[in-house]
Amino acid sequence: MKLYSGPVSLFSRKVEIALHEKGLSFERTLVPFSQTKGYSPKDPEVLKANPKGQVPVLMDGELAIYDSTVILEYLEDDYPASPLFPQTPADRARCRLLDVFADEIMLASLRPLMHRTEPKPADLEVWNAKEAKAREAEGALAEHFADLDGKLQGKDYLCGAFSAADIAVFMSVFWTRRLAGASLKAHPALAAWYARLSERPAFARVVEEILEADRALSAPVEGAFRD
Repeated sequence: MKLYSGPVSLFSRKVEIALHEKGLSFERTLVPFSQTKGYSPKDPEVLKANPKGQVPVLMDGELAIYDSTVILEYLEDDYPASPLFPQTPADRARCRLLDVFADEIMLASLRPLMHRTEPKPADLEVWNAKEAKAREAEGALAEHFADLDGKLQGKDYLCGAFSAADIAVFMSVFWTRRLAGASLKAHPALAAWYARLSERPAFARVVEEILEADRALSAPVEGAFRD
């Protein structure tokens, strides 16, 4: 298998964690990225495989798959060892809904913060306008943290056993902390879950790679990873 990934691509890194958790070997190609130009120029193999021209793209033999959720479901179907989805249809649906919550609902609140890893523009009014929107989004992210904290009361993992939901939600929580979006301090169940996952080798490996990429590519974010 070959994975086209991005150094600071939330969804690419989500797939990398899943591959590591399943113990699957893969070759990784990191596509070009900068904070000023984004993912440009586009990798020709990514453009060929994904009409949206985005990573992640997983090549398994002749099969090309894009979209992190579709990739995780494919891995579960074709490589069922070390399962990432629950057994019953109802529990699998709950797991998928949490994936949607992370990838779409939390992401919508994360987008206004993403300028924080970019160099500050010469016109600080532009930056300040973006920061005003970011501060509004921080409130929504804090509400998401409170919701997740409630879901994790008395649980080690979101769906009982470790699952794809934990991977997806962890990445959105990690990205929130990376962008100084909300604190875990008032959410003990969420904080304990986050610490538990951070100790798993697959998560620790990918987190360190993201932090290393940030040191090389991103502007420091004031207040990142505060507790």
